[in-house]
Amino acid sequence: MEERIKRIYIPMTETGFYILFCLQTPQHGYGIGQQVAKMTGNAVTISPGTMYGTLSKMEKDGLISFYAEEEKRKLYKLTDLGREILNTEIKRIERLYKNSKGEYVND
Repeated sequence: MEERIKRIYIPMTETGFYILFCLQTPQHGYGIGQQVAKMTGNAVTISPGTMYGTLSKMEKDGLISFYAEEEKRKLYKLTDLGREILNTEIKRIERLYKNSKGEYVND
């Protein structure tokens, strides 16, 4: 993984995490927002400006790519680099959780 990208995205913002997590299957920004609201019981909402700014940056950085257009909406998908970043962040969060429970992990 490119160190520059790793420094930018790890640790990941909550918004960035949810966007990448939702893009494990191709989706458009509106669908991501709906999925995040549902997953979090509306505790996390992503404004359109944040959503599309983040999607644009992630596409430029190679974490996601254009997949298709559906009803005038761009669908994005996770790239291999995006999946690697997401998996790294999931492992980091799991380690934090386990450490908070006294299950010390040194990955």
